[in-house]
Amino acid sequence: MKHSFQDRIVDALGARRGAWAGGGVLVWRRGEIIASAFTGVRALEPRRPVERDTLFRIASMSKPITTVAALSLLEEGRFALDTPVSRWAPEFAELRVLRSPTGPLEDTVPAHRPITFEDLLTHRSGITYGAFWPGPLAEAYREALGGDIDSERSPDAWIAGLASLPLIDQPGATLHYGHSTDLLGLLIARIEDAPLEDVLARRIFGPLEMVDTGFTVPRDRAHRCAAPIGFDANGHLTTLHGGPGGSFLEARPEAMQFVSGGQGLWSTLDDYLAFARTFTSQGRGLLRPETLAWMTTNRLTPEQRATAEVGGMPLFAAGHGYGMGVAVVMEPEDALETICGGPAGSVGWPGGFGGWWQVNRRDDTVAVFLTHNMIERDQLAHGVGHEVFRVITDLARAVATLE
Repeated sequence: MKHSFQDRIVDALGARRGAWAGGGVLVWRRGEIIASAFTGVRALEPRRPVERDTLFRIASMSKPITTVAALSLLEEGRFALDTPVSRWAPEFAELRVLRSPTGPLEDTVPAHRPITFEDLLTHRSGITYGAFWPGPLAEAYREALGGDIDSERSPDAWIAGLASLPLIDQPGATLHYGHSTDLLGLLIARIEDAPLEDVLARRIFGPLEMVDTGFTVPRDRAHRCAAPIGFDANGHLTTLHGGPGGSFLEARPEAMQFVSGGQGLWSTLDDYLAFARTFTSQGRGLLRPETLAWMTTNRLTPEQRATAEVGGMPLFAAGHGYGMGVAVVMEPEDALETICGGPAGSVGWPGGFGGWWQVNRRDDTVAVFLTHNMIERDQLAHGVGHEVFRVITDLARAVATLE
């Protein structure tokens, strides 16, 4: 008996149950949800199931949201793509570039030109994540910036700390994935003279009725949160007391001011679906069509695609390009489903805690998957936690069968 599309989605999500905590998926097409599935737990003790309204940390799935907010300011003429970020962050007036990303911090050369807003939007700023590099750079990033999501630094101190660090490449040279979107978010806050969450609420969450998305979760909704479930030394599921690599704290202090526009949002399946639908023909028009085209068109040169790296991985050499805040499918036969699949022009971007989404812009199909697969980098290198990537691959291939 031939399985329905709904059955294939359920099968994909239920595969290898127990090797990851749990998650949920929604598939939307041309105005209606055509499949949904939920499996596993959002908490181990007491055991609570994943449900449609479960709140997940979405990690780097935050980046496209912050990018759309920035592009809405671009449309208003608040900055141009070639505006130096030092216009709003004079801390970046003097820039130095490391001769080698793993070399001594004092072995630098002057930057050839300033960092621009386009550099931040496309991760061609020369800013990185310190944890991606062995040697002194990793410790320098930790000391200057604190945790990636929960940092004790104030926004101004965080900007000053980032500006004090050498770049790993010349501005505009190629894509190096990192804190560019975090800086972009804090610059948006400076331009608007308001906290970033307020800016996102006014420009994104309010218009799209994303009622559950934000950098913090109200107390009356805390019971819906997915706990940080990771893996112990034996590879078994366990509840963690903080984020991988010290990225977030077990309990965020109420007075903490820093928010990560690149990694820090909580959201739900329905909220993120509302956002992802803005990339379809039935979106709510947060951006002008020409701006959306800029965002969803590859902006890397062939040479930059060959040299671009995300944690040392050449993700854009074939299959995908990168627009602004999203990957863009260019050669479908080479595109990794775990980034985003679909025909040429499809877009998406995953999150480090296992979340994933993709939009097939040809037929207005959106798939959103959220989970809480908290993995330390050294565990990942030893094969722990890979099951969620197989689940994503199964989901993407199931979506690809939709006619």
